[in-house]
Parts: sequence; C-alpha cells; structure tokens
Amino acid sequence: MKTETNNLITLDQFKDKNYGVRGTAKRDELEAGYETFKIGALLHDARLEKGMTQEELARKVGTSKSYISKIENDLKEVRLSTLQKIVELGLGGHLQLNIKL
Repeated sequence: MKTETNNLITLDQFKDKNYGVRGTAKRDELEAGYETFKIGALLHDARLEKGMTQEELARKVGTSKSYISKIENDLKEVRLSTLQKIVELGLGGHLQLNIKL
C-alpha cells in the first residue's frame, strides 16, 4: 500500500510556521519551555531506569516526593545545584552540560 507524503513537514518547519523563526520572542519562549520539559523527562526516565520511586529518590537527595514530581512534570523549575545533587547523589550519575553558540 502506497502512502502519500506530500503533506509532511519537519518539526522545524512546523515551529517556523506556527511560532516564528529562531530568534523571535514566541519561538524563543517555545524553545525555552521545551528545555525545561526535557530536563523533567530525562530525570523521569533515569529514575525509572534505576528502578526508583520518586519517594526513594527524594529521600536520597533530602527533598520531598512532591518536589521530584513537580520537576518531572514540568511544574517547577530546578536550580542547577539541585539538579546536580539529584543526578549525582540520587541517581549515581554525572551531570554534563554544554553550550551551543
């Protein structure tokens, strides 16, 4: 069965059309929101990979289950120092950051 692909666009084309090109306020807001969401999703996946509950992770880090949940669900932004503590003390990992210009 042959499928039509004429209406397909890339994610960047969709964002350009609906949020403007990179550097516009609306697009920058979208991209910043995605980065915050991505941190929570990465923490969630890493926690599950370690077989830990939010409560177990919170206990290891010295915070509350509610706080871990809020970070994972993009309801609260996490400070860099706290993120490092969660990754290193709680998950036994290493936090790596990079800057793209």
